[in-house]
Amino acid sequence: MKLSKSLFKVWAVFKRELTDYFSSPVAYVFIIIFLMLSGFFTFYVSHLFEVGQAELTLFFEWHPWIFLLLIPAATMRLWSEEKKIGTIELIMTFPITLTEIILGKFFAAWIFIGIALIMTFPMILTVCYLGDPDTGAIFCSYIGSFLMAGAFISIGLMTSSLTKSQVISFILSVVLSLFFVLAGYSPVCEVFTGWTPVWFIDIITNLSFLTHFASIKRGVIDFRDLVYFFSIICFMLFCNGTILHNK
Repeated sequence: MKLSKSLFKVWAVFKRELTDYFSSPVAYVFIIIFLMLSGFFTFYVSHLFEVGQAELTLFFEWHPWIFLLLIPAATMRLWSEEKKIGTIELIMTFPITLTEIILGKFFAAWIFIGIALIMTFPMILTVCYLGDPDTGAIFCSYIGSFLMAGAFISIGLMTSSLTKSQVISFILSVVLSLFFVLAGYSPVCEVFTGWTPVWFIDIITNLSFLTHFASIKRGVIDFRDLVYFFSIICFMLFCNGTILHNK
């Protein structure tokens, strides 16, 4: 009974936040920009048609970099706006826990990004028309992209709780997310090669979204990769709750 009431409250916050996305131009602008950037980088930068292979590897390779800028923009208002207009104090007086509010906001943003990912289905139709792609690898890549998006969202939600300014929230989210992306970027790893222990480089590499996303893109969903992304999400949401609880 208590669990069902808690889920109902999370659902109420979820509906409110998701409705807020689509009741303003933010959602539509985000989706359009995401689709345009995905298509531009896939077809005009990576030259999908010229590669001669019916696969979406080049499409998914750009997701971490696109998410790096777009997801902080989509999440920067989640707490900052509440603080700026003073509704956060009103929300805290409702018979709802801070955890339920955080989960409602997080899942609303995650589903919103999921909708944007679903809108890229013409990419699948394109490669199916060109040849016989590995649909299993494509399916796994979408799951990996969705999980990675959740990690980006949890970071954006946490940084949004730190300030009333959406601009500052955006910058903090980009900087922190950039760390998790660049940690596994080949040029960055090469900087540490030769003068640091191998185990240290492995730790840095394993902290990266790129490392775990690349593993899933190969078509195998490793339990360690799932644990990694859910650990990032849980840790960031925990930090979010701690920040708000102490303010």
